[in-house]
Amino acid sequence: MLKTRITDLFGIEHPVIQGGMQWVGYAELVSAVSNAGALGILTALTQPTPEDLAKEIDRTRGMTDKPFGVNLTVLPTINPPPYEEYAQAIVGSGVKIVETAGRSPEPFMELFKEYDVKVIHKCTSVRHALKAQSVGVSAITIDGFECAGHPGEDDIPSLVLLPQAAEALDVPVAGCGGFSDAKSMVAALALGGEAIVMGTRFMATKEAGIHQNVKEKMTEADELSTNLMFRTMHNTARVFKNSVSDQVVEIESTGSATFEDVKDLVAGQRGRKVFEEGDLEHGIWSAGISVARVKDVPSCKDMVSRLIADAEEIIDGRLQSVKA
Repeated sequence: MLKTRITDLFGIEHPVIQGGMQWVGYAELVSAVSNAGALGILTALTQPTPEDLAKEIDRTRGMTDKPFGVNLTVLPTINPPPYEEYAQAIVGSGVKIVETAGRSPEPFMELFKEYDVKVIHKCTSVRHALKAQSVGVSAITIDGFECAGHPGEDDIPSLVLLPQAAEALDVPVAGCGGFSDAKSMVAALALGGEAIVMGTRFMATKEAGIHQNVKEKMTEADELSTNLMFRTMHNTARVFKNSVSDQVVEIESTGSATFEDVKDLVAGQRGRKVFEEGDLEHGIWSAGISVARVKDVPSCKDMVSRLIADAEEIIDGRLQSVKA
């Protein structure tokens, strides 16, 4: 058994958290992750309305009696969703764990504290993590440069960012970005992390509700299978390398590109269709560098069990053997 402050804080068996993922974090995956002893995370904004989110929370409860959480990502948009209503749906449904991301969770902390909700906030820098700690979050997820989605603009990999955060903060820290197997999990624990957060790895599981073509493509990937988009716009995003993301990178390379020049290529509905229909070149879809370490598509139970067993073997076996 691997016990940390994170497992104690959230009442989970293993120090493993499934990251919130748009169009992926549905009840089937979340319940399977939680039933495997890790922490499953629903994605609030995958649901079209707060009422739909409440229904999805109820549906998840029908599939697991283990702890699970909800991701609420707050980002600047032209037509922002009703974030407050989503937050009310979360607390009104009795959820006690929330993963926040994007902007500071400060505007929601009073509500979450009123309902005794534990908040784990996702950051890409130590300075933002310190700010989140100061407003009362219970834990921090620190995203290294390897992560899927938005890794921030500092380009600091997990090997450096995770121990920097762990040493700077009083609340427990979970490492995200590059973590996908037992070797990386043991490394995270050695670096001061008290859990790992995996998104990409959980996409390639039987219970993930995305097309089999996507999962099989992930098992064929290597360490060069992602692209970094929006670098020139200072809104870097790591996505799977395909003809669409290649085209975005090429347009950006002119040095004068604006978001208007690529917005049709990166439209969210195009990416959603990749997951739903399996046309891998229809749009962009997020993946971290750890996709190189995805070799199969197991059930969540089998994957988590193997992860923990292999991690314990490394700790009790190989690391003991190299000690003089």
